Amino acid sequence: MSKKKMYRLLAFVLITFSLLAVVLCYEIKIYSWGREGRNNSIEGDVASVSGQAGNVTAAPDKVKDNEKGTEEPAPSATPAPADTEEEKDINLFFAGDIYLSDAVAGIYKKQGIEGIVDNKLLAAMKDADIAMVNQEFTFSNRGKAAEDKQYTFRVNPDYVTAFQDMGIDIVTLANNHSMDFGTTALKDSFSTLSAAGISYVGAGNNLSEARNIHYAKEHGKTLAFLAASRVIPVPEWNATGSKAGMLTTYDPAFLLEDIKTAKENSDYVIVYLHWGIERDEKPKDYQRNLARQYIDAGADMVIGSHPHVLQGVEYYNGKPIIYSLGNYIFYSNIKSTAVLKVTLDEKLDAKIQLLPAYAANGKTQLIDNPEKIREFYEYMKSISFDVSFEESGYVMARQ
Repeated sequence: MSKKKMYRLLAFVLITFSLLAVVLCYEIKIYSWGREGRNNSIEGDVASVSGQAGNVTAAPDKVKDNEKGTEEPAPSATPAPADTEEEKDINLFFAGDIYLSDAVAGIYKKQGIEGIVDNKLLAAMKDADIAMVNQEFTFSNRGKAAEDKQYTFRVNPDYVTAFQDMGIDIVTLANNHSMDFGTTALKDSFSTLSAAGISYVGAGNNLSEARNIHYAKEHGKTLAFLAASRVIPVPEWNATGSKAGMLTTYDPAFLLEDIKTAKENSDYVIVYLHWGIERDEKPKDYQRNLARQYIDAGADMVIGSHPHVLQGVEYYNGKPIIYSLGNYIFYSNIKSTAVLKVTLDEKLDAKIQLLPAYAANGKTQLIDNPEKIREFYEYMKSISFDVSFEESGYVMARQ
């Protein structure tokens, strides 16, 4: 073989081996890439399965907002329980007789509600869940004054705004002035109060309405309010089956029956009475006897008015009786009066507080002189029955 042929053969062998080496390297690389890709795919699949399993078994504590890059709470897997009404104390406010006399109405017209009631009393009335008073007049411009009656009280219905400004929720109309101008004026009171969103008890278009029980629900408890009078000038003021008038309690049969009904349908029963002798600071025996009958029938608290002065406080079977709260808003001056604040806890145990007040120049205001406050509680203790008064006015039954 010539050298030329030998060189050609050697070159062919070298080229062949080079090509084989290149092909072999390429196959090895392809294999490596394929294996790496499969491994990556498997790892991704495992991660995906793991993530799905996590979503099924438990929601993450937080999720990320892709736009803001912030962490926010994840939505709950189950809905939150519905809110339940929190048990709270029930706060009640009671005052005695109100008559918006010409002098008082004139001050109210010029100065507003702060001209006839001070800010502390206003706050106490508005902060109460329910505020109740005795309306000792009729809201009307109509009717004829009763004959042979020394005092007849009638007020322009426009002044019902004073009741709204005070935060009054309910009034008793069972008294000896609600029919001073007849049934027409009494019915005007019904419509005026209703239009103002103020409830009333103790009177109605007929006997059935006069016996209506007002129920109010506060903080999960139902309270019942009833009212009646044992002071009317003539029998014709009694409501009948077909005539407007009021519920009276000379014979307590109807009221006792209604108290029992109220007790069956509520958690706490309050009875507001018009009774006693004017200017007499001691309750009569019949008042004390009736109060006990009301409580035996189911009343949890008995409150009175009419004497135009304060009468004492008593507990019977653990239930408070406040025989008279006196005048609250009447003529220009009131020497001594009081308001009653009642706090009912979740067990409906009552804590009662009597706060001394007076009126001067048509404005009713709390007493703030410490010496006069002390004298007031000493006086109340002297006309009450086996109770004591703390410096802050809380009333306690003596054991």
